[in-house]
Amino acid sequence: MATTTKRRTRSGGRAGNAERRGSDAIEQMPWNPPVNIDRPTEPLAEDGVWAIHDGAMRILEEIGIEILNPEALDLFRADGGCTIEGENVRMGRDYVMEMIAKAPDSWDITPRNPERKITIGGKHLNFGNVSSPPSYWDMEIGKKVTGTREMCANLLKLSQYFNCIHFVGGYPVEPQDIHASVRHLDVVYDKLTLTDKAAHAYCLGKERVEDVMEMVRIAGGHTDSEFDASPKMFTNINSTSPLKHDYPMLDGWIRMAQRNQGLVVTPFTLAGAMAPVTMSGAVAQSLAEALIAVVLAQIVRPGACCAIGTFTSNVDMKSGAPAFGTPEYMRATQMTGQLARFYKLPMRASGVCAANVPDGQAIWETSNSLWSAVQGGAHMVYHAAGWLEGGLIASPEKFVMDCEILQHIQRYMDPKLTATGPDEIAIDAIKEVGDQGHFFGIQHTQDRYTTAFYQPFLSDWRNYEAWEDAGGIWTAQRAHQTFQDIISNFEAPQMDVAIRDELAAFVERRKAEGGAPTDF
Repeated sequence: MATTTKRRTRSGGRAGNAERRGSDAIEQMPWNPPVNIDRPTEPLAEDGVWAIHDGAMRILEEIGIEILNPEALDLFRADGGCTIEGENVRMGRDYVMEMIAKAPDSWDITPRNPERKITIGGKHLNFGNVSSPPSYWDMEIGKKVTGTREMCANLLKLSQYFNCIHFVGGYPVEPQDIHASVRHLDVVYDKLTLTDKAAHAYCLGKERVEDVMEMVRIAGGHTDSEFDASPKMFTNINSTSPLKHDYPMLDGWIRMAQRNQGLVVTPFTLAGAMAPVTMSGAVAQSLAEALIAVVLAQIVRPGACCAIGTFTSNVDMKSGAPAFGTPEYMRATQMTGQLARFYKLPMRASGVCAANVPDGQAIWETSNSLWSAVQGGAHMVYHAAGWLEGGLIASPEKFVMDCEILQHIQRYMDPKLTATGPDEIAIDAIKEVGDQGHFFGIQHTQDRYTTAFYQPFLSDWRNYEAWEDAGGIWTAQRAHQTFQDIISNFEAPQMDVAIRDELAAFVERRKAEGGAPTDF
């Protein structure tokens, strides 16, 4: 085996003066995945929780889910707890609850840099980058274009640089200049060499999943048994709503479960299109589609590490287009959070919007999405930075803008803000100032002024005249400059040369063998 990588604790890229910026990058908050100190928002009364649970169970008992993977059908059949007719699988609620109880309520993912370990469960809150858009937009290009490997790599660099990004999802943009049969090899190589955070594998057939697991194993310097001992990576699958799971995703799901890696299942249920128009009905359907995958994982490996995701939103009833960051989306996320706690399973949510460019709509919809994830008690928030056009566009400017929001959330969760000791109540300071002075110059303020309040890296707090005199730069333009600064100064995290060579050799060998099939 290659030796384990010697790692540095810094993020990729140099820190600079936030006042600016020249060729330097930004000052940012340190790596510190937040702990959610707030009580979750729970819009459902107890009888509402039970009603949605009953709805999900009746779907599994009376209607069933179509399982389009023969191996998965065989596993359900061999376990003996299900009724199978053709490809339709039904199961009783007692069996469902017995099986999902085997899944842990909290688990860790340890990437090649163990200092980047994240916890999925409890009150832990982790944010990931945008994943899977086929298209790209930035202010320099000025229009929507097809994704390339260079664009994907630049978004990976942003994912590494920002400490408020805690895991790296799939392809930040689909690099369509790489053939689909070998795309996963090149992108995962870039991901593992440009970042040292928890990495994702697409469940698109066994070859891709097995290739990525082997590459993550190599990057971490693990033996096979060390890799299998606990999650070093994760995947996410989507059901094919309504009420189906497809062949390739379950194929990868089974293999990831066999090797004890992190498993997230996220039905994509759009109320009014692929699910009932009512949000409680859409959530019930989403839960049924998710829970059957958790049951399957427990059949494969009792105790498999699973999380259920929510991607329940609504459509524009005039056009049929998906909408995100809506009041309905927010409530569905919070409702799913209540049910996830009911089932004692970690939850995944998303930071999404329907806007086409990084404008005001993009920010208010994304902020709604992110805060509903926080309020709902989510543990993983996919697409937290960089998402546009309902997931069809990745944008570096939007990525940078979103990271300002993520830092707000991280600061919001700092327990120091709600501390109530004598120094915080500050009676002596109030007595010193009395009713005639101000607090700027007293020692209590001087001792704390550099850390008392959140300092933005992107927001401009100057008045209009000062902002205008400085060139009148709008937010997206400032974000574009920040993106350019980060990329021009980026330093990849250290990787042992022998490990890098082993990774490169694996990629070349698998390319020579033809990579992965592109048809299923």
